[in-house]
Amino acid sequence: MTRPFGATGAGNLRSNATGAALALALAGGLLLLLQYVSLRREALADASAQAQLVASTSAAAVVFHDRDSAQATLATLGPVASIRSASITNAAGEVVATYPGPGHAAEPCHLDCPAVEAPVLLRGERVGAVQMRLDLRRVHARLFGLAGAFVVAAFGAFALTLPLMRRMRARVRAAEARLDRLAHYDAVTGQQNRNAFNACLGHPPRLAEGKQHALMQLDLDRFKEVNDTLGHVGGDELLRQVGERIATTLRDGDRLFRLGGDEFAVLVANVGSAREARQFADAILDQFDPPFGVGGQQLQVTASVGVSLWPDDAAGFADLAGNADAAMYAAKREGRRRVALYEPRLREEQAEKLSLQADLRRALDAGELRLHYQPQVDARDGALLGAEALLRWDHPLRGAIPPSRFIPIAEDSGLIVDIGRWVIREACGQAAAWRRQGLGRLRIAVNLSVRQTRDDELPAFIDEVLARHGMPANFLELEITESVLLEDADHAISQLARLRARGLHLAIDDFGTGYSSMAYLKRLPIDKLKIDMTFVQAIPGDGEAITTAILAMARQLGLQVVAEGVETERQQEFLRVAGCDQIQGFRIGRALDAQAFAERWLGRAQRAG
Repeated sequence: MTRPFGATGAGNLRSNATGAALALALAGGLLLLLQYVSLRREALADASAQAQLVASTSAAAVVFHDRDSAQATLATLGPVASIRSASITNAAGEVVATYPGPGHAAEPCHLDCPAVEAPVLLRGERVGAVQMRLDLRRVHARLFGLAGAFVVAAFGAFALTLPLMRRMRARVRAAEARLDRLAHYDAVTGQQNRNAFNACLGHPPRLAEGKQHALMQLDLDRFKEVNDTLGHVGGDELLRQVGERIATTLRDGDRLFRLGGDEFAVLVANVGSAREARQFADAILDQFDPPFGVGGQQLQVTASVGVSLWPDDAAGFADLAGNADAAMYAAKREGRRRVALYEPRLREEQAEKLSLQADLRRALDAGELRLHYQPQVDARDGALLGAEALLRWDHPLRGAIPPSRFIPIAEDSGLIVDIGRWVIREACGQAAAWRRQGLGRLRIAVNLSVRQTRDDELPAFIDEVLARHGMPANFLELEITESVLLEDADHAISQLARLRARGLHLAIDDFGTGYSSMAYLKRLPIDKLKIDMTFVQAIPGDGEAITTAILAMARQLGLQVVAEGVETERQQEFLRVAGCDQIQGFRIGRALDAQAFAERWLGRAQRAG
């Protein structure tokens, strides 16, 4: 996590300033050294020129050993401040004259005092020499002056730069803090996010002696309905309030995370038992009892919670998340507002589900899926009117797998779209084959999943299949459940209207078990209602009143009614007398494969529905 800009920030600033000062000092020292070398070279060049000038006028004095004349020549060096001392010698090395003159000793040299020499020549022959020793105090003074100016300029620059560096560093630290928060906190709820959650799993908190940690994963029930109704702004506001309410239940050491979507995780540190963990989860769910105020509406929202304990349920802390996730889905299967504690069988079921999902993907390509057909007959005289295509899966190792087991897996994984298209192709192809064989013209009913109704390419796909098999559109019936209206009612109605406009028949399957209102029912472009088998099988009994009410409503709306799940003669007779249009179920006939269905049903006289 980001540390506050305090001692650490000040230390970094001092470190940066020290580094800058050292770099500046190094650069300044290098410049002064280069300046010194340049000034020293110039001084030596000037002294050499001066020595040569003295040497050119001293030949006669040296040859005739004229000390006065030689001394007079050296006396001309007086105005040259850079000459500390000088001498003229003859060929034997004897001193002819000196500067300063006799009785004036030169100041001792304590620092850099370089010497130069020029030969005294007569007709090209060396007869003596002029030696000079330089005084570089002015060079040194100039260098010291430059150094002083540099130091003053450097301090001035630092005085101006240091506040800027402080402000810049503060801004950098603030930006780092913002980036760190974005990386570890959720922008919607303000709670820690999945990155922080993963980091926590990698470095779990310490466990008190005799205690356990509980990881709770929480998912809102039917959050998509709220999101679709109120929009993403309303959905985000609900999530923010949910995060605030959950946070009120936390103790010191507990941590709350938003994992994404409508899923949260709570790490409860140091719980004494599974019972205590469940009580904590129940306390979280209690926070959902008061309605949430969003967009001027009062929303009653519930959640499902999965709980896993460490170290009891997992050898590694990271495994806890998978356990809690499996428990959460078990809670959702049990219904709304549930808490489920992890059990080993849940991971086994999850592994089994993943295995079946992989097998189902392969089964679609391997030809393991089959269609069986269940007859739909006229409730009055038993004449065959159509057949419902029902999907079957013959697994090479597991045997027959019921649709109730593999259809939800196909829905969750998204395979249902490809499987649904295969069903439509297969059913239409079989119906066309029966027609070519002269076995009749009957309507085939095919179930559409919620995901398929959201497929904008579905109408064009059905057009292509019908055209390929030369099958009239009104001989294909599509069955949808009322739950399609929960996803996006307007889009669903628009999609169904596109299908109905092609001449396809549409039916509401399992009617009475969903959530459709009369307002939506009147808007749906449908032809038929299918009474759910739970009401039919409650005949005699409460099912009679419900079935009678559905039939009366359907007559008012001009819809046909099919009763499914008819298993007894009494049920069949009641439906006939009540005015039901069509019936299907074990009483009429079980679902059969294509060949058996043709042999059993298609040799008989029939009429189109």
